[in-house]
Amino acid sequence: MRVKEAATTGRSKKGTLLKLAHLAVPFIAALAIVLTGCSPQDSTDQASAPRPAQPYQAVASQAKGFAVGAMMSANAVYVLFDPQCPHCARLWEASVPLHNRVKFVWIPVAFINAKSAPQGAALLSAANPAELMAAHEKSMLAGTGGISASASIPSELALAIKNNTQLFNSLGVESVPYMLAKNLRSGELVTHNGALATPALADFLGVTGEGGAQRN
Repeated sequence: MRVKEAATTGRSKKGTLLKLAHLAVPFIAALAIVLTGCSPQDSTDQASAPRPAQPYQAVASQAKGFAVGAMMSANAVYVLFDPQCPHCARLWEASVPLHNRVKFVWIPVAFINAKSAPQGAALLSAANPAELMAAHEKSMLAGTGGISASASIPSELALAIKNNTQLFNSLGVESVPYMLAKNLRSGELVTHNGALATPALADFLGVTGEGGAQRN
């Protein structure tokens, strides 16, 4: 009888462990999505275009975005972002202290949800995109979903965002935000996936010190 009870107990414990394992799988998967950022892997708008031979030049010449920061700077930092991506909001926040030294061009793509394209269109057509972007990303960081934007998008803006998204996909990039820049110290092309804190962003771009003062 004791042997039977032990066997039954063993089977019960095994069953419990299996149930816990099944419950853990979706949790781990969800955690992985949070940690890896905003990915287009489930987007239905994946492009089949070949990867550009010169990604920086391709983005500079083909993408449509809005510029903020040091407008007279010769070399721009291109940032592909989805307006519904919280990691993009963190990068925007980190970039603001560098606006006195760096020109950023923010290029909206759309793959996360139905708000992405309308918000991207609103930012592209804004009279003051820096001001609207600041309000939008503040709302994103607060968890309130960003600015209100009409779902009725002018055809030229809808096409621009579609082209931006296809260009992003052709780069073979895994997630947004995605930056392409020329390091101010070395002149080398540098790219980065994901958000960075201001000091790390300044170092990545070759700009260091308070307010983005460049090293001598």
